[in-house]
Amino acid sequence: MAFGIKRTELLKWKHDIDEGRIAFLTHYWVDDRFSQMRTVTKAGALSIDQLHQWGKQYGLKKEWIHIREDGYSHYDLIGPTQLEILKAEGLDDHIRRFNLK
Repeated sequence: MAFGIKRTELLKWKHDIDEGRIAFLTHYWVDDRFSQMRTVTKAGALSIDQLHQWGKQYGLKKEWIHIREDGYSHYDLIGPTQLEILKAEGLDDHIRRFNLK
């Protein structure tokens, strides 16, 4: 279950993907499979190949991509990997807003 996100943020994420960019959306998250995690960052792209090529630099595997029929396929970034990638991508605002340290 996702929460702590505004509709405008979701629409911007989708717009950035539609424009061919790698887009990032961080929000609060509850998932019984990962009960110790409280946030997730979705790193999305329009092209699976583009997303896979981007993810390789961070050691992300293609099979980890959540493939969506609506065109908003993405990696779910959590834990230390989430923080490492947010730092590397210069997304300090995500880190501050969700207190990811």
